[in-house]
Amino acid sequence: MNNVNSRLRRARKTRAKIAELKVTRLSVHRSNGHIYAQIIAETGDKVLASASTVEVEVRKDIKNGGNVAAAAVIGKRIAEKAKAAGITSVAFDRSGYKYHGRIKALADAARENGLSF
Repeated sequence: MNNVNSRLRRARKTRAKIAELKVTRLSVHRSNGHIYAQIIAETGDKVLASASTVEVEVRKDIKNGGNVAAAAVIGKRIAEKAKAAGITSVAFDRSGYKYHGRIKALADAARENGLSF
């Protein structure tokens, strides 16, 4: 089993538990160059808010989309968009990634800006 399959296996277990709880989830995906965050409805079929380092407004502020500072910007941005959509509480879906570095920076920034999980 390679690293990608191991990560996807971990992600599947987390998503199954979140689906069982029927709560809104904050899903995170990272690549070498960018980080993406989405708030997904309880049913899992609708994206309520999203933010990523690919967005034009974000690209103006950051130089590199694949670092901890960029992840913190995305965490703040997704929390603001969630508040605007009336969402205050979510389940954090780290997609099988370790809670470290960029994932932790995004989560901490989202919490600091009013999102609870």
